[in-house]
Amino acid sequence: MPSIPPLDELIRDALVVSLPLSTRFRGVDTREAMLLRGPAGWTEFSPFLEYDDAEASAWLAGAIDFGWNEAPQPLRDRVLVNATVPAVAADRVGDVLARFDGCRTAKVKVAERGQVLADDVARVRAVRAAMGPEGRVRIDANGAWNVDEAEHALHALAEFDLEYVEQPCASIPEMAELRARIRYMDIPVAADESVRKAADPLAVARAGAADILVVKAQPLGGVHRALQLVAEAGLPAVVSSALDTSIGLSMGVALAAALPTLDFDCGLGTSALFVDDVAAPALAPQGGALAVGRIQPDAAALAARAASADRRAWWLDRIARCYAVLDSVS
Repeated sequence: MPSIPPLDELIRDALVVSLPLSTRFRGVDTREAMLLRGPAGWTEFSPFLEYDDAEASAWLAGAIDFGWNEAPQPLRDRVLVNATVPAVAADRVGDVLARFDGCRTAKVKVAERGQVLADDVARVRAVRAAMGPEGRVRIDANGAWNVDEAEHALHALAEFDLEYVEQPCASIPEMAELRARIRYMDIPVAADESVRKAADPLAVARAGAADILVVKAQPLGGVHRALQLVAEAGLPAVVSSALDTSIGLSMGVALAAALPTLDFDCGLGTSALFVDDVAAPALAPQGGALAVGRIQPDAAALAARAASADRRAWWLDRIARCYAVLDSVS
């Protein structure tokens, strides 16, 4: 691993923000993130709160890569993105989609804890109706189904002409078995958690357990590392966010812009799920796309959404622990 800058340099301009969500997502109503300023520009360290230091240290490597290195040469100046529909009631779908200007693709969360398949069917039906026959609809189960449940659910949802199903099952063997079972249905399988949370992110490709990789710059250790992984996997990739601020989204856009091919709309429009962001305007979909380039935070937005002193101290302690993990292997 390349050498890393000193910790005091990393945190010299560190800011911690707390951003409210317009719709509950991943079980949270507020997203916390730490923003860092490196010689290449602003970057983001925002592993989810429940992640341990070993997993979160990869996110720190990603933040350092983007803030302390120049981004790869972009091959495109804008990146098409999808709308993201949380596990809301069907009658709220229209309000959610209205936040994503011009997006031709929608990713729909399914298999939410406490809900049933009928809720998923109603939600996906509403999305398909709103998107029209030419729209693209994909679903994301976040690994919540076993193989039988996934096959049953896909039978129920197939009528909505799914672009693909993302992480239907948790394990790679389950993903491979499901992919074999549903081959006749012509629904591709995309891997997310099997890539970003795996000790070996290429294992899912070697096992023939996915048709598509979902890659996220920060959790995979940065833009350059993610580009290398996609090249080694030899599968088409979708770049997605981890509910980042506009700063973190610009990291994902840099990755998407540098991929040799980009056949799918990317999951980078998620600033539309925030009430406020750290940039003014936020890096949000315009005509279904995001512009490529660095983002500068807005001073007024930072002041309005600054986290409490206790939460800032928590993040400073966390980054120090994750730094120690990275330093031990550098």
